Amino acid sequence: MRRIVALSELDHARHVIELGPGTGGTTCALLKALASDARLMAVDLDPAFSEIIRQFNDDRLISHTGSAEDITSAVQTHHMDGVDAVISGIPFSTIPETTGLAIVSAIHSILNPGGVFLAYQFRSDVVKRTDPVFGAPARVESELLNIPPMHVYQWRKSN
Repeated sequence: MRRIVALSELDHARHVIELGPGTGGTTCALLKALASDARLMAVDLDPAFSEIIRQFNDDRLISHTGSAEDITSAVQTHHMDGVDAVISGIPFSTIPETTGLAIVSAIHSILNPGGVFLAYQFRSDVVKRTDPVFGAPARVESELLNIPPMHVYQWRKSN
């Protein structure tokens, strides 16, 4: 978690989106790193996971049930214009290529210039999806103590 939080560059972030929060392990780490006036929107397709996130007792947290492809409208619905970081645990290796590209394009459209997109993955498929939109990752780090080893990819939206 520390590597994900560090590469997300949350020190000055005001609006952050987490895609695929699941049961909220990463969500908790992100909330600990965020400022008291920041907001985190956790987006998950599964209503059961969204309900788990809703039970967290933090006014900065918004639990949103929906597709990552539709985050542009979710950002508008929750008045989160100007997103500083998007952190994704979505397994890009298991979704159709067109869906992955649509998600990456939506992320690019909502990020502020200089904003960070971070994906933590077990396979490198995410790089194929992001290359047409973001180009090559700015940083790639591996967490070898994770079983299986996890890779953390960081992109920055150009100004």
